[in-house]
Amino acid sequence: MVVYADICTLCRPFDDQSQPRIWLETHALCVILALVEQGALHLCRSPVHDLENARNPSGFRRGWVEGCLNLSEIRIPISPTTKRRAEELEQNGLNPLDALHAASAEEAGCDFLLTCDDRFLKRYRGSLAILNPADFVVRYFQQSE
Repeated sequence: MVVYADICTLCRPFDDQSQPRIWLETHALCVILALVEQGALHLCRSPVHDLENARNPSGFRRGWVEGCLNLSEIRIPISPTTKRRAEELEQNGLNPLDALHAASAEEAGCDFLLTCDDRFLKRYRGSLAILNPADFVVRYFQQSE
């Protein structure tokens, strides 16, 4: 199973952990990363990750995200097809970076796109299953029962 986690998902540990939802999504991310390390899941990386991560002013956070991304076995380039698809997704209401993440995940044939961004979750209309990390972990373990 191949998953694509956007940057807001990978940065979840740096958000306010006093909020139950954020705490839960952070722990779900830890489970997902453990599954990747065990080889039960495969993480996909695109140049969009690198572009967005490079914009983070915190060196510590950039390093954390880079470490997560280095677990990726699958790397997808940005092709002309990916760019065209991202433009379509933008026209349907996604912001440019979210559109590029989604188009990259689609191009890579990922099974799931993971995000903590409610706007992204609501506006994405495409071929991928899009979930927040907590919902993904629940679904993953229900399927393996």
